[in-house]
Amino acid sequence: MTMPRQLALALPHAENFAREDFLSGPPNEAALNLIERWPDWPDRALAIVGPEGAGKSHLAAIWADIAGARRVSARVIGETNLPGALATGALVIEDANSDLDERALFHLLNLMRQQDAFVLMTARAPPATWRIELADLASRLRAIPVVQLRPPDDALLRAVMVKLFADRQLAVDEALIAYLSTRIERSFAAARAAVEDLDREALRQKRPVTRALAAELLGQA
Repeated sequence: MTMPRQLALALPHAENFAREDFLSGPPNEAALNLIERWPDWPDRALAIVGPEGAGKSHLAAIWADIAGARRVSARVIGETNLPGALATGALVIEDANSDLDERALFHLLNLMRQQDAFVLMTARAPPATWRIELADLASRLRAIPVVQLRPPDDALLRAVMVKLFADRQLAVDEALIAYLSTRIERSFAAARAAVEDLDREALRQKRPVTRALAAELLGQA
């Protein structure tokens, strides 16, 4: 008789977005430098662009703390009191892309100029590449300076995995990190997925997170 697999509960865990928790390296140092140089920016609007898990939200949180910025999702721009959102003189727009209220964003960028405010947008693709129907908005977006977060190098990938495990209150050894770093795709999303899968499997089997468990999970020796 086959015993049913035990289900592991997905317990919430906190990600730390303080400046001291940000892992810097060549792939993200240009973006971090711009954040810390504020208000000495090339323009009043700035876009941080990169793949899932690259640290866009973390950088936005650091800047929000420095600048006293409010934060709003791009999905609700059209439902937001825009003058109120800019009341502190700084605003973060998270997860911006072409699927948003174009007129509301255009109005927001105009208000930014009028109020001498600053806007930081996070997105997966540069604003100049978004499919925008409103010609005036498309022109504004093409002019916004963009800083790109590049894929992690080996050192940053390993450091990110250590932090992701630590966020889940899991202490792991170097053997596990070295093993994973050579067997997963070199991306932040892959690192996050590997950590989540190992944590879930360790809970299911009531085992520690080790290289041996990782080998079993990845189907490799």
